[in-house]
Amino acid sequence: MVIKVSFGGSDFVVRNMTKGSPVKLLLAFALPLLVANVFQQLYSVADAMVLGRGVGVNALAAAGSTGSVHFFIFGFINGLTHGYSILISQRFGAGDESGMRRTVMNAGYLGFMSAVVITALSLIFSRPLMTLMGTPTDIFDDALLYIRIIFIGIFTTVFYNTLSSILRALGDSMSPLIIILISSAVNVGLDLSLIHISEPT
Repeated sequence: MVIKVSFGGSDFVVRNMTKGSPVKLLLAFALPLLVANVFQQLYSVADAMVLGRGVGVNALAAAGSTGSVHFFIFGFINGLTHGYSILISQRFGAGDESGMRRTVMNAGYLGFMSAVVITALSLIFSRPLMTLMGTPTDIFDDALLYIRIIFIGIFTTVFYNTLSSILRALGDSMSPLIIILISSAVNVGLDLSLIHISEPT
């Protein structure tokens, strides 16, 4: 069942997950999630291919050595932002539009504050973390630079995850998928345009 929700003076079309066939609702909701997860993995695949062919094995090794640190920080972000959707979906399902708007605003404030804190701590402790992970000395500097550039983009990640959590709490799993498709295409396009890929010998 599709309904309209007013927020900030605008109307948004969302899906009411409490009305209709549960199986159809769950399948329609879950399919975009599965596709989005697949395309998110394309980030790593595309980066690995371009780094290995265009920059060299050391660059690929440096990027690969940051995987555990990357998973640790961004896994925490995922858990934090997905938690917002629980409260929002509860308010939405109960028909408490005022409480839902208040919860969405609180999620935005908390997302911003957490992004500031996580970015600062990640940049400060990036060197100790990479040392703790036993990063080889010959790729340490490249790995540290790579993970710090990623940490600078934490704000963008928190913003996307918070927005996705809000939309999914309202039954919209398609809009986050569209964002992922666009960003995946941009990522691959920039990789190919900014890094020269040599022909195999």
